[in-house]
Amino acid sequence: MTPDSAAAPVVQPGSFLTLHYRLAGPGGDIINTFGGKPATLSLGAGELSPAVEQRLLGLAEGTHTQFDLPAGAAFGERNPDMQQWVARNLLAQLGDPDEQYSVGDVVQFPTPDGTGSYAGAVIALKDTAVQFDFNHPLAGQPVTFEVQLIGVL
Repeated sequence: MTPDSAAAPVVQPGSFLTLHYRLAGPGGDIINTFGGKPATLSLGAGELSPAVEQRLLGLAEGTHTQFDLPAGAAFGERNPDMQQWVARNLLAQLGDPDEQYSVGDVVQFPTPDGTGSYAGAVIALKDTAVQFDFNHPLAGQPVTFEVQLIGVL
């Protein structure tokens, strides 16, 4: 028996995907590649949350669908321990010493090994320190995930 060459490839663990996707919370879109360049990613590489990746498994190339995930399912619950004060003198060492911070600003920080980065949103200011929230912006919120699978390898 020969495999049906007309059958569309299906997303499996480790699949390499080309897709358009949109992640939105109650306040609107956080990421939206529709209308722009599609994203490419490898399933299981941590580029999407495990809950979102689970929704992709078994979908065929060409699928355009939307999922609604309940509060906390996509990016976990908000963790108060992820809100940290960072001394302004440390911020000056890590970046521009003259940087002015405002509540709502999103700041990129290098990972300890220097190979990546992570983001924190400014939530409070003092003369000597800035408080950041390192929770994902959609943590503890319901999430809408829309996807259009362009290619599956």
